[in-house]
Amino acid sequence: MQQDQPGLRDQPWPPDQAWTDATARAALRALFDTAVAAADPRTVLARHLPPKPRSGRCIVVGGGKSAALMAAALEDAWPDVALRGTVVTPYGHAVPTRRIEVIEACHPVPDDNSHRGARRLLERVQGLTKDDLVIALMSGGASSLLAAPTPGLTLADKQAINRALLACGANITEMNAVRKHLSAIKGGRLAAAAAPAQVVTLAISDVPGDDPAVIGSGPTVPDATTFADARALIARYGIIPSHAVAGRLAQDEDETPKPGSLTNVDFRMIATPMMALDAMAATARLLGLTPLILGDALEGEASQVGTLMAGIARSVRAHGQPMRPPAVLLSGGETTVTLTGDPAGQGGRNTTFLLGLAIALDGAAGIWATAGDTDGIDGMDQIAGALLAPDSLMRARAMGLNARDSLAGHDSHGFFGALGDLIVTGPTLTNVNDIRAILIT
Repeated sequence: MQQDQPGLRDQPWPPDQAWTDATARAALRALFDTAVAAADPRTVLARHLPPKPRSGRCIVVGGGKSAALMAAALEDAWPDVALRGTVVTPYGHAVPTRRIEVIEACHPVPDDNSHRGARRLLERVQGLTKDDLVIALMSGGASSLLAAPTPGLTLADKQAINRALLACGANITEMNAVRKHLSAIKGGRLAAAAAPAQVVTLAISDVPGDDPAVIGSGPTVPDATTFADARALIARYGIIPSHAVAGRLAQDEDETPKPGSLTNVDFRMIATPMMALDAMAATARLLGLTPLILGDALEGEASQVGTLMAGIARSVRAHGQPMRPPAVLLSGGETTVTLTGDPAGQGGRNTTFLLGLAIALDGAAGIWATAGDTDGIDGMDQIAGALLAPDSLMRARAMGLNARDSLAGHDSHGFFGALGDLIVTGPTLTNVNDIRAILIT
């Protein structure tokens, strides 16, 4: 497990840095930490706030991995405003707040507290007037944390469909299109319930493309998807829904609020994957590296994306194209892992990406990499990601580990754990999706 080295990542490195295994690893960890820091609501939230309300109430609602920290940052920014409200965050992500209630619930599969929290948010916005202001704090994870099944559905129905969506390889946009049509709060329904009050949403994006309607399944954003879209997605992935879910998805007459129908909303993005990548690029230059941002919304099967990235890294190393080393390839976005058979171990998108990259590089000299989720959780385990070195496969073979077997058994966490190369941060209380960096010397 990688441990922090105090002070090392805070020092600008000279351009003529001699790249060793130790310095390459430290540089990659510095880049990852930079991405997380760029999305810290304590430093970015206040500059995006609307004018303070002159009259009326100020109600705060929200959900996500950063919801509690965002609420605390709002309290600090507006100490003289009579804030009240509720936010829902995953277990272990709560921070002390003075005026805003924090409820902890389960992620990524909702539980009873997810149901209670969502209903509490809906209660908070009832009976408001045009003089009232609602501040909605949204970040990654809100979809499962705010589970308010529509009438006729149970929490068990939503839990089952969530599990099926997580296992089938659907991307976040597809999953949320289904979730919105099973919910009393998602797809703009929270904003509709708050009308005629003004609703200002402050969001941290964890989704490719930063689509406001996808972050947390868009509780305060009009929804362009339809029941027909949700039914098509269920069919495409071969998911057999419960009788109640199938019945709900046939209720075309109860569509979510569509674009143009919500006139009381203002959406503000306070942190995004590209903002994090730009900050990483600035740090890379301080470290004497030439950065190339490949994109903030890369998708696809994680191991296959790793294979593709290996080809680009080899080109940089061998031909100086598309730039000369020392360089770093930066990317963000959310890949997918399609589970097959009975997985033998544990893994996540980022460590699976690194396994695919390692197999394709096959020990190529001068190439190191890291990949991690900025929320500190890659998959279902409390593991942010991992580091890959040129000698990783050789060290693994010496331990009797085979990278291809680990990939087939979905045991990427076990593979990098055996090497001592996992990155464990604990909950970071923010989330701008996955961040990948490949360092070529």
